[in-house]
Amino acid sequence: MTHRSLMALPVILMTLWLGGCAAPAPRDQTALRAARPASILVLPPLNTTHEVAASSSLLAVTTRPLAETGYYVMPVSLVDETFRQNGVTQAEDIHALPLSRLQEFFQADAVLYLTVTRYGATYYIVSSTTTVKVLARLVDGRTGQLLWEGQAQASSDEGKDNSNQGLVGLLLSAVIQQVASHVGEQSHQLAGVAAARLFSVRGPNALLPGPRYTGQPVP
Repeated sequence: MTHRSLMALPVILMTLWLGGCAAPAPRDQTALRAARPASILVLPPLNTTHEVAASSSLLAVTTRPLAETGYYVMPVSLVDETFRQNGVTQAEDIHALPLSRLQEFFQADAVLYLTVTRYGATYYIVSSTTTVKVLARLVDGRTGQLLWEGQAQASSDEGKDNSNQGLVGLLLSAVIQQVASHVGEQSHQLAGVAAARLFSVRGPNALLPGPRYTGQPVP
């Protein structure tokens, strides 16, 4: 290696390091800007976890942050009753319905498909973590064109510092947290945090504000 190459090596390494630390590039949201949806139909989330309550828990905390982002969200009770009257009650079957059928029922500008991939507590030897992770796809209610997709998660480990706990303290904390995740509805609370993050109007892949967005929370 030449002397000039050696001189250039630190610059190359620094460039690679900065590139690895850079924030993710924003995704193209041209389709969402062009479609300008005002109303959104939220389908019951698919649940790929072992927790039965994951789908209903996420659905219950989705309407508010979407409304605060400026969209009209089809009422959950109305959507549920419509599906029941038509003999479709399972999330898998609802997600498989053709858009033309959904348009016939609800006439929403866009349809939101949610999937819960993590929900609940995971117990380790000296720790217990409760995590909720959600994937989302927003498609045009008429054409099926993908308008936006995102993901978010929330964990009970965020901001936790166990550096000053001994082994007994770690084990005790893990047991307490494991109980709290079931008795204190910690998973449901974290689902609300994940939903708020998912539909935030800030960030490189944030959902663009809807026509009713005022910048203020819904009262």
